[in-house]
Amino acid sequence: MLGSICACTELLAIVKSTSNIVGASDMAPPSLLETATVVEKMVTRNVDLRSDTVTKPTEAMRAAMASAEVDDDVLGYDPTALLLETEMAKMMGKEAALFVPSGTMGNLICVLVHCDIRGSEVILGDNCHINIYENGGISTIGGVHPRQVKNNDDGTIDIDLIEAAIRDPRGELMFPSTRLICLENSHANSGGRCLSVEYTDRVGEVAKKHGLKLHIDGARIFNASAALGVPVDRLVEAADSVSVCLSKGIGAPVGSVIVGSKNFITKAKRLRKTLGGGMRQIGILCAAALVALKENVGKLESDHKKTRLLADGLNEIKGLRVNPCSIETNIIFIDIVDGSRTTTEKIFKYLEERGILLMQEKASRLRVVLHHQISASDVQYTLSCFQQAVQIENGN
Repeated sequence: MLGSICACTELLAIVKSTSNIVGASDMAPPSLLETATVVEKMVTRNVDLRSDTVTKPTEAMRAAMASAEVDDDVLGYDPTALLLETEMAKMMGKEAALFVPSGTMGNLICVLVHCDIRGSEVILGDNCHINIYENGGISTIGGVHPRQVKNNDDGTIDIDLIEAAIRDPRGELMFPSTRLICLENSHANSGGRCLSVEYTDRVGEVAKKHGLKLHIDGARIFNASAALGVPVDRLVEAADSVSVCLSKGIGAPVGSVIVGSKNFITKAKRLRKTLGGGMRQIGILCAAALVALKENVGKLESDHKKTRLLADGLNEIKGLRVNPCSIETNIIFIDIVDGSRTTTEKIFKYLEERGILLMQEKASRLRVVLHHQISASDVQYTLSCFQQAVQIENGN
């Protein structure tokens, strides 16, 4: 309701301003329907909720990019890249770090460093990003076999299932050799749920017990850290490697960083070159990432609060359902209630026409992701438009 009031108030002011136009005084006051039509036609607003990857570089980032000190990073001399890598290694509590063009390449490199023998096997969640959204690269490029284990609704994998999935070395004549366990934190397909440090430590203990390595896909690890109130280095302490996306939660324009031991990063650097990820004057990209680390990590808590506000408001709209237990960071899955006359396609189109962009997950589910360029006003506007879309389709 507050969103509707805000939207109408904003646009009523525009309508009222037309009273200064010649002849306007002779016209009858506009009806609410006419006002709504004026609102739709006159107000252009962009609320991009497709992902946190859609953020635009801030002025501070652009300035830093323009003035960045650069050199050839393939040769190892770009000073801004070295500064970013040093800072990231320190923040993550690891010995070294390496900038890579994307999170997909970062995860691929980490898996291939740990699984350097073709026919190796990695244990991972069936609903994790590496398994679903990264083109099967660990198999097609690395010859690594994924051993899928069921993800729980909170993004975890049962410890006993992980341990049961580890191959018995005595069967190596027939089976792949288990070398790696992968976790994802926060877990995107679970709605941004966070893996606790206690859980991660337990998985790390299982890995060590069996002589395995642990990799964390930490694309949104800063979101998890903010939500759990746990320092990021403690959150990944048990991991042998971590990939961290710079262009998701913290809003840099490009890239990811992988962290691990010095020996690990030496091997990773060679693989980055093999995969075509070695770039020259990358300091212009790393400069923006340094600004993001300085300015945007502290904004994540606010992003999460706005996500909760939006989720709570959506849950009050008849015909929509959001699982309140799943809202821990900045991702919301919105389900269409069975029996509702509306559809994701109709809502998607209605919102798009009003400048609100989001993702259609499937026939009955929508996804929205908040980020530092979404304001509280944007949240209220989005709620108002969702409510209008559902009411229209339900004939209210």
